[in-house]
Amino acid sequence: MKINKYNSLVFAILLGFGLSAQAQTKQWTLEECVRYALDNNITIKLSELDVKNADIDKKDAFGNYLPSVNGSASHSWNIGLNQDVTTGLLRNQTTQYSSVGLNAGVDIYKGLQIQNTYRRTKLSIIASQYQLLKMQEDISLNVANAFLQILSYKEELKVKKEQLAIDEKRLKRSEEMVNAGTIPRGDLYDLKATIATDQQAITVSENNLLISKLSLAQLLQLKEFADFDVIDDTNAKDENNIMAQNPIDIYNKAKETRTELKLAQTNLEIAEKNVAIAKGAYQPTLSGFYGFNTRASYSDKVVGVDANGDPILGGPDPVFQQFSDNKGHNFGFQLNVPIFNGFSVRNNVERNKVNLEKSKIDLEQKSLDLQRNVYTAFTNAKGALNTYESSTVTLEARQQAYNYAKEKYDVGLMNSFDFTQAQTLLTNAQSDVIRTKYDYMFKIKILEFYFGIPIVPIITK
Repeated sequence: MKINKYNSLVFAILLGFGLSAQAQTKQWTLEECVRYALDNNITIKLSELDVKNADIDKKDAFGNYLPSVNGSASHSWNIGLNQDVTTGLLRNQTTQYSSVGLNAGVDIYKGLQIQNTYRRTKLSIIASQYQLLKMQEDISLNVANAFLQILSYKEELKVKKEQLAIDEKRLKRSEEMVNAGTIPRGDLYDLKATIATDQQAITVSENNLLISKLSLAQLLQLKEFADFDVIDDTNAKDENNIMAQNPIDIYNKAKETRTELKLAQTNLEIAEKNVAIAKGAYQPTLSGFYGFNTRASYSDKVVGVDANGDPILGGPDPVFQQFSDNKGHNFGFQLNVPIFNGFSVRNNVERNKVNLEKSKIDLEQKSLDLQRNVYTAFTNAKGALNTYESSTVTLEARQQAYNYAKEKYDVGLMNSFDFTQAQTLLTNAQSDVIRTKYDYMFKIKILEFYFGIPIVPIITK
């Protein structure tokens, strides 16, 4: 009785551990993978920091509209023959004095460079946001590709394990048939070799599956990926009916929505602002300035002259009174007119004009690339669909051929070698269906991507 209770306790502990381990193993959906990658991928985080830097640059540019104000204060000691800062007389003495000043300046006109710089920083923020969005879209596609690759290897491994189970059953039956003298012993050896090949194929598939899981886990920046796994929540059907669209319609839609075109257009506008900023250096600049200063001396002051002509010294005035008596103001305007600067301004303008032309060419090239990519994606998706449908028809035919071969083999009308060939053709057909199915699914994702249908909606922060 005690032994039974002990065994029951051990069984309960092992069962609880098993359920706990199973509960801790999370199976990720495609949307969860993409969402996690968008929140944690290092490249995306770097792009988000670029957006923040662009916003800081905008604040700097706005600061150029504001005046600059600087205060100063000093206290000094002068020993020996020096000039009294208050009376202006030269005396051999030790003096100390304090001074306080305030200076302010503001750019009134600077060839519209301040305005154009501020507008450029706003465009730079838009460009950095587009760059971030493009990075998110690229990561989403990479995650989808890696996700579908895992599903493909999982199904392929499942097929190979099922095939091994079938061959192991055949081995038992063949041993009975050999013992009964129904089939030669050589067929048994062929079947054992087939099982060894099946086991080798399973090992290869398991390695491929493990590597594919590792690749996706690294793409998601997962630190713990030993138990990482995904669940198939995809559908091989064209749910958005994207294949019914005309390629030119997809291209026209892509021109309105694709981030790379918006980014190239924004970079072109930035280049135009850079030319305007460079041309602003040709124009004169006008600035205003204001200064305030005051001082106080701590040495004795001259209050008169005696009969011998020597100065009569008195105590210094109160410090705050000196600050009030000695204060002064200066203000005005400063005009700078550029006359000759070693062609630096002209060369800078020409340089920015070259960059402007490069931006125009880049926008045109991006448009051509988009057109080529859309038509290529449509052709690839159409070809992948045809290949998937053909492989499905082939699989049905191979399955019928296998069933017929199995019937002949079971009654001794077919040798082991021919039956193994039929089985190999069936396995290859099954693998082709799996491969073409997920290849078609990914091609559809790419085509939907160009049509403005994201893998998951991207939420901007």
